[in-house]
Amino acid sequence: MTTGVWLPPDEALPDQYDRLDEEVQVSGEVLTIVIVLIVLAVLIVAALALRPMWRSRRLRRKFGPEYDRTVQESDDRRSAERELAERERRHQELQLRDLSDQERQRYEMEWARVQEQFIDDPPQALGAADRLVLAIMSDRGYPTQNYQQQVADLSVEHAEPVGHYRTAHDIADRAAGGSASTEDMRTAIVHYRELFQDLLVGAGHHSTHNSHSTRKD
Repeated sequence: MTTGVWLPPDEALPDQYDRLDEEVQVSGEVLTIVIVLIVLAVLIVAALALRPMWRSRRLRRKFGPEYDRTVQESDDRRSAERELAERERRHQELQLRDLSDQERQRYEMEWARVQEQFIDDPPQALGAADRLVLAIMSDRGYPTQNYQQQVADLSVEHAEPVGHYRTAHDIADRAAGGSASTEDMRTAIVHYRELFQDLLVGAGHHSTHNSHSTRKD
């Protein structure tokens, strides 16, 4: 009687090898799925971590100086960015329209009269400039009942000149009370014109039209 290690019949070996191959293949597929899930999880975590930075960068690029001003006036950056995002949401709900060629020509003629009036009566001309800006805002579809809301709505598409509009509005108020210098009033009329041109022809053409108007002075 001989003793030794039992060996399976030769015909059983291929079946065992096939099962082993299947187990290895399944294990490889599971490992691949696990790796993919880990990579996806890392990407999601990274995206969530970078999302505030992307949001800040987008808002800063869109609002320019108005972004910095809002941050300075808010309790923190997050609150400021929520406010700016809310301005964008509100702006999307406005029913804005472009002016017709006839309306543009009429407004340009009215602005020319404001500039002529400025020579003789700067305070009255600033008041007329402020009213003219409100009129063109209204025709474009902007609400004009509340000054602070006007500025907030304008800042979404007219971020560059809206800061100067604030300055011009403040000077016009002081000029009405007789407490603005001639130089301040000159500054105000230029600032009003910046926003006027932006509203008239659109932000994309603002710099070109404004540079032409400046050279005319």
